[in-house]
Amino acid sequence: MKIGSRIGEFLQLRKAYRDLSRLDDAALKDIGVTRGDIKRLVYGR
Repeated sequence: MKIGSRIGEFLQLRKAYRDLSRLDDAALKDIGVTRGDIKRLVYGR
């Protein structure tokens, strides 16, 4: 994979992590996610 693609993917994942982290616990619960799930869901870890 080219470096530009890797950087783009990283930036998208970082944005997804940041966006989910900014949600309050009630909003996360509405979508079936806990705060502890965010990293695993975004990064697969």
